[in-house]
Amino acid sequence: MASAFVALIFFLLNFVQNLSAQDQKRHVCPTTFQCGTLGTFGYPLTTAFNPTCGICVINCTDTTPTIGLSPTGPWYEIKNSFSNNRSFLVSDALLEYVVNSDTCDAFKGKTISLPKSTAVIITTLWNETFWKCKRNFNLSSKGSFLRILKCRDYNIYHSNNSSEDGSKFSDCKSFKYPKFLIVELSDKCSHCVSKGGYCQETKPDKFQCINNRKERRRFRLLLGLGISGGIVVIIIFGLLFWCSKKIKLRSLELASGNNSKQTMRMKTNLEGSKVYFTVPVFSYSELEEATKNFDPSNELGDGGFGTVYYGKLKDRREVAVKRLYERNCRQIELYMNEIEILACLRHQNLVTLYGCTSRRSRELLLVYEYVPNGTVADHLVGDQAMCATLTWPVRMRIAIETATALSYLHASDVIHRDVKTQNILLDNNFSVKVADFGLSRLFPMDVTHISTAPQGTPGYLDPEYHQCYQLTDKSDVYSFGVVLVELISSMPAVDLTRKEDEINLSYYAMKRIQCCAFDDLVDKRLGFDSNYKVKRMITLVAELAFQCLQHKKEFRPSMDEVLETLRRIDSADYGVLKSIEKEDSDAWLLSNAENLPSPNSVVM
Repeated sequence: MASAFVALIFFLLNFVQNLSAQDQKRHVCPTTFQCGTLGTFGYPLTTAFNPTCGICVINCTDTTPTIGLSPTGPWYEIKNSFSNNRSFLVSDALLEYVVNSDTCDAFKGKTISLPKSTAVIITTLWNETFWKCKRNFNLSSKGSFLRILKCRDYNIYHSNNSSEDGSKFSDCKSFKYPKFLIVELSDKCSHCVSKGGYCQETKPDKFQCINNRKERRRFRLLLGLGISGGIVVIIIFGLLFWCSKKIKLRSLELASGNNSKQTMRMKTNLEGSKVYFTVPVFSYSELEEATKNFDPSNELGDGGFGTVYYGKLKDRREVAVKRLYERNCRQIELYMNEIEILACLRHQNLVTLYGCTSRRSRELLLVYEYVPNGTVADHLVGDQAMCATLTWPVRMRIAIETATALSYLHASDVIHRDVKTQNILLDNNFSVKVADFGLSRLFPMDVTHISTAPQGTPGYLDPEYHQCYQLTDKSDVYSFGVVLVELISSMPAVDLTRKEDEINLSYYAMKRIQCCAFDDLVDKRLGFDSNYKVKRMITLVAELAFQCLQHKKEFRPSMDEVLETLRRIDSADYGVLKSIEKEDSDAWLLSNAENLPSPNSVVM
C-alpha cells in the first residue's frame, strides 16, 4: 500500500511538474507593461525585452518610444496613443529626415507598405503623401502643393492639405508614409484568446493558437484512473491535490477570460457597432435627416473646430450636432478625446453627450443635448446683451454652477483647457451647462503638470502655461478668473479698442481692482451704486477674480477653494454688515467671512 501510494505520488508530481512548466512558460509574459508617459499597454503589444510575448513590439527605452509592426520593422516614432492604447499617432523617421535635412537620398527606395499578419490587423487611418516627379514636370495650378526638394533627376512635391486632389500628379510616383495607425486583433486571434489561449505567429501568413486545456483534460483523466484503484488515503490525498490545482487553473482562466472579453469589446466598439467608448453610435444619414441636411438656418454656432447645428431625432429629442471642419489627424484626435472624456463624466452642470458617428463615417459628428438659451457670452456682449436678462443674482448663480462643474472635472482628473463664456451654455432657467471638451486633458494623479504646447483662446490663456508649456488645474482657475471679471463688467475678454496694455480684460481688471477703481470696471446696470448688498458681493467677487488671475499659479486658489469662497459670498448676511460702522467693517469680515481674498494681501 505504501509503495503504491509513493509511486502514485511521484507519477502525479512528475506530470504536474511538466504541466506547470508549460503554464510557467506562458505566464512569464507580463499581462501589461508601462511605457513612460504613453501609459499602460497589453497583448498583442509587447516590449523589446519580451518580443515573443506579443506580435507588435514597442521600444520604450529610446527618448521617443517607437513601435515595430513586426519583429523586423518597419519602426515608427509614437507621438501619441488613443482608444485604450490601440490607436497611434506616429511619425516616420525617414520622413523627418527628409524634412529636416533636405536630402534626395530618402526617396530612392520604394513605397513603404504595412506588414501583413494573420493575428493582428494594422489599419492606416491617415497617410502623409509625397510625389516624385521628373525635372520637366510642370505643376499647372499649385493649390496647397509645395516643391520641398529639388534633386538631380527629379523633384519632390508635398501638400499641407490632406484632402487636396492629387490627380494632377498621375505621371509621378507617390510615396505614402503612415501617420495614424490602429492595431487590433484579427477575428481568428480574438477567438483563440477568448478560449483561454494566445496567438503565436509561426510564418508570415500563419499563426498557432497555444492552449493548454487539452493537457489539463488528460491530467484529470489520469488522475481519476489513478485514484480509482487506490485506497481511501490515496483518494483523499489525490482529491485534495487535484482540487487545489483546479482552483489555481480556474483563477488563471478567469483572468484570461476577462482580458479576452475586454479585448473583444474594444474591437467591437472600434468596428462601429452600436457603442463607441460606451457612447451610442448614430448613422450619418440619421443626423443628416435630423438637421435637415445641415441647413444653414439651423446653425447654432461656429467654433474653432467645427460648426454646431440644431436637430431633432426620430425619438423627438432635441440635439446639437457638432460637425468637425475636416477629417484630418488633428480633428480625429480632438474627436476621440472629447468622446473618451465625456463618456465617463456625469454632472448636472456639464453638457451631456448623446452619441457620435463611427470613425469610418463620411464625416465626424458629435451629438449633444440641446441647450436652448445660448451662451453666457451671448447675454453679456452678444445679440442678447440688450435684453439685460442677466441680473446680478443670475450672474452669481452662473459663477457658482460653473465653478461646481470645474471642481467636479478636477476631482475626476480632467483639465478643461478652454474655459470661457462662449463654452458656458444656459438653459431656459439660466442653469449652466459647461461644454466643448475637445482640448481637455486627462490629468494623472501622480504628476504635478503635463508638458504640452499651449492651446486655448486668447484672453483666457494662463500666462505661465503660455511661457512654460506646463498645464495644471490652475490653468483652468486663471481662465475662470477672466469669466468672473466678464460677469461683473459685461466686457469682452479681448477688446482691441482699449489701450495697448489693457486689450486683455485680465490686465485691465487687475489694475482697477488693485486700485479699488471698481466704478471703471463694474457694469452699472447691476445696481453697484444703488444696492449695498450687490456692491459688497461684486467687490468680493472682484477680489476673488484678482486671486485667480495671479501670474504665478502658486498664488492662485484651487477650484475647490474658489467654489467655497463663492458660496460664502452668496450666503453671507449683508444686512448685519451694513449696520456696522464703517471703521469696524474689516473686523466683521475677519469673523464672518474668513479667508475671503483681498488684492492688498496678494504678492505679485
